Amino acid sequence: MPPDQPARTRSARVSARSAVEPFHVMEVLKAAAARQRSHGDVIMLCAGQPSTPAPAVARAAAIEALDTDVLGYTESTGILPLRRAVAAYHQQMSGVEVSPEDVVVFPGSSGAFTALFLAAFDPGDRVAMTRPGYPAYRNSLAALGCEVVELDCGPGTRFQPTVAMLESLPEPPAGLIVASPANPTGTVIDPTELASLALWCEEHGTLLISDEIYHGLSYGRQTASAWETSRESVVVGSVSKYFSMTGWRVGWLLAPASLRRPLEIITGNLNICPPAVGQHAAIAALGESARCELDTHRERYATTRQVLLRRLPEIGLRDYAPPDGAFYAWCDIGHLTEDSVRWCRDLLDDCGVALTPGVDFDTVEGHRKVRLSFAGSTAEVEEALDRMAASPLLRPTT
Repeated sequence: MPPDQPARTRSARVSARSAVEPFHVMEVLKAAAARQRSHGDVIMLCAGQPSTPAPAVARAAAIEALDTDVLGYTESTGILPLRRAVAAYHQQMSGVEVSPEDVVVFPGSSGAFTALFLAAFDPGDRVAMTRPGYPAYRNSLAALGCEVVELDCGPGTRFQPTVAMLESLPEPPAGLIVASPANPTGTVIDPTELASLALWCEEHGTLLISDEIYHGLSYGRQTASAWETSRESVVVGSVSKYFSMTGWRVGWLLAPASLRRPLEIITGNLNICPPAVGQHAAIAALGESARCELDTHRERYATTRQVLLRRLPEIGLRDYAPPDGAFYAWCDIGHLTEDSVRWCRDLLDDCGVALTPGVDFDTVEGHRKVRLSFAGSTAEVEEALDRMAASPLLRPTT
């Protein structure tokens, strides 16, 4: 090649499976960070991020582990003391018999879902989930070559799936994902309906995956665990939400015996092991000594929820899912816009309030919806609502 001609470079090959939708909340977080740098006034109502740190006993346990433990590789399925703590926690909270052998620990529930999808499903398998529903389920399954079957869940079923919806499918799906309390709606599935779904799935060879990471955060409605009915289901848990430990990246599965060895092999290859220091902190967080502090957080969320229920109609957002649990309000903004992505961007630019556009969670109606998180302080949410009330974007166009 002549010296005056630059060498040609070839772009790296990109897989077809990587062409999935982005997790739009991460795009909002990026835009909010830019606004914060330029204006310093952002109120984050976009992410399910508690404004409180890990419980004091968990932070103390982490410090002790840093001082006394090598914190090297652990068993790929998690250290035995943590698996014992998870088992004991589920026994106490749900009254189900759980042994440490039932528990597989991962780097967060996100890592648990990826490993589970790889262990349980093959490319082409059909997996059902709710619409609206958590986008990472849909996008991860699509990236792995599975076919996602969206169940249209609206107010009539409290945005939760039913056996009738499964019966209406041409054939039983390979899997069904339920979440209670749910993201983005915050609704809690009725315990009898969850039991019916668990029995239907067991009878039809469908793997029920019950996302229970928001357990501990409900407001007057009873939550139930899928393992109360069927131990052939998979229960997903983590220390992220109720425990206020999102960044510690510790989650787990309660898994039937047939899946435990495949999960162990897959997570050993993908992750080696969960974060060592996070595992030690999680043991303390799961214990009773943390419970009072954690329940105080829930009481604050409950107070903020009451503020929302009073003020959302005042600012023109009258149509929303009943936030039975978690810390989300799923609001209809169809009277304001047909483009929730642009509307959320404009709201951030106008008054510094960051919300998540509904397209993340609903592939059909998401352009008319937004998710509002009340995981922050009550004062922050009040201030955000004041700003929104003053914004021209909350006034219907004619």
